Amino acid sequence: MSAFSGTEGKLLFEQYQIDLVLLDLMLPGMNGDVFLEDIRNSSTVPVIVISAINAQASKLELLTSGADDYITKPFDVKELLARVQIQLRHAEKATDSMIKEVQYKNISVNIDTREVKCNKQVIHLTGREYAILLLLLAHPHKVFSRANIYESVWNEPFLANDKTINMHISNLRQKLNVEDTNYIKTVWGIGFKFD
Repeated sequence: MSAFSGTEGKLLFEQYQIDLVLLDLMLPGMNGDVFLEDIRNSSTVPVIVISAINAQASKLELLTSGADDYITKPFDVKELLARVQIQLRHAEKATDSMIKEVQYKNISVNIDTREVKCNKQVIHLTGREYAILLLLLAHPHKVFSRANIYESVWNEPFLANDKTINMHISNLRQKLNVEDTNYIKTVWGIGFKFD
């Protein structure tokens, strides 16, 4: 399946189960850099960037931003196919070794479908809320500072006055507050933990 703009690509990515993305940087609507960031907010699907830009700095920036591989135009189709096969092989191995479901007390998260349930009720979370929940669930009782959470989920340096984490934690608490059970505890002066 193919898309002719970044906006169309985003819609297809959200509607279908995608195994790998070949991403051109020069896209109308939403450029490739922004689309890559959007993908990485919610998915670990392999992304191979295709670009005419051959600068080493650009390649490194995209690879550290979440691209799995980078190929420069013009390219040999056989080489591209080989790179696709390598990425799919790595993704398959990672999927085989991944835990399919995370369970903690009355909360369950299906990793494949990204479905979150609390007391058997489906809870609808944004991409950031889902990532924060998984982080906290993976280490119950561990205290995470706001900086820990931000840098783990956003992959960016934390700004001391940023209220983003408080807002997302507040939203998560509201959505998980089923039968008056508050799973996310505040550790005053330090941060948050799952309990």
